[in-house]
Amino acid sequence: MKQSLLVVCLVILTAAFLEAQGRRGAGPAGGPSIVEHVTVHGKSLEGNLEGDSADREVTIYLPPSYRGDQNRRYPVVYLLHGFGAKDDMFIARPGNLTESADRLASSTGFSAAIIVTPNANTLHRGSMYSNSVTTGDWETFIAQDLVAYVDANYRTIKERISRGIAGHGMGGYGALRIGMNRPDVFSSLYVMSAAFLEATEGARPEAATTAEAIKTRAQAEEAARAENGPSLALALAAAWSPNAGNGPLFLDLPVKDGKVRTDIAARWTANTGLAMVESHVSNLNKLYSISIEVGTKDPMLASNRKLHDAMTRLKIAHRYEEYDGDQTNRLGDRIEKNFLPFFSKNLAATANPTSPAVKD
Repeated sequence: MKQSLLVVCLVILTAAFLEAQGRRGAGPAGGPSIVEHVTVHGKSLEGNLEGDSADREVTIYLPPSYRGDQNRRYPVVYLLHGFGAKDDMFIARPGNLTESADRLASSTGFSAAIIVTPNANTLHRGSMYSNSVTTGDWETFIAQDLVAYVDANYRTIKERISRGIAGHGMGGYGALRIGMNRPDVFSSLYVMSAAFLEATEGARPEAATTAEAIKTRAQAEEAARAENGPSLALALAAAWSPNAGNGPLFLDLPVKDGKVRTDIAARWTANTGLAMVESHVSNLNKLYSISIEVGTKDPMLASNRKLHDAMTRLKIAHRYEEYDGDQTNRLGDRIEKNFLPFFSKNLAATANPTSPAVKD
């Protein structure tokens, strides 16, 4: 009898514990987080001259409470990957997004978000998240096609104040570019180690000299298999100086016979992040929050400092931080300690059941 009573008490206590854990958005009642891999058709990418698929792989992180609380809606962060990477960049190492987001999900006061990363890898290893007849209209794909798909298929809060955009490297550039062009869609912007902010550090026209040897698609595909090669220059040209009349790659390089073509170089400069900031002050000031971070050993440090200086001069409210690290060695740590808390704080969300203000 005593043993049976003890078993009953243990069952009751265990049930109470699991119920409490479920209210905190963790544990069996809430279920584990979900990482879905879906394909999203991009109408804005149809007919691109490069021949890249308009059907894009997308990785979507759903927080632990998503499965258990069917009435709850979530803010969404669109997280853009870097050059040469794909949509799994942040889920796997070095991002470790799933582990970090799961740990924070049960923290008092933390508001979990759905996190969406599309595959922007192209023939030349990166779309630059730009609008081009050669690669397609990536700005519209992110801000309209992808947002519409996520809002239609997941329990999102369909308001700009609950929608953020972020990115790393090429994705940092893309987030800045799209964020400043579409403040009607996104309210908060987080830029990590942004590349292509000025016509140096990979965006130099003279760096395209070796790309002149690439004349066919087969040669471009072979070049893309190399870690370091002419693909970056070809990707920049496809995004920033497309030419529908110059097949089979449909782009103009800013060099010819080893000499810089000033007209094409000017188009590249106009597409760099710093140049765009100067002409998008009004839109940037429409954003609710902006954060920029870069490592002190990152090759992009100098240009990110210039971005900070430009925003300060233009009176664009933002947070800027330098940390001890290079471009990727602290990425997982930054995602957990900075990136996720930033969006938890700045995106409007439904009442978090872990908040002390929410009563059981």
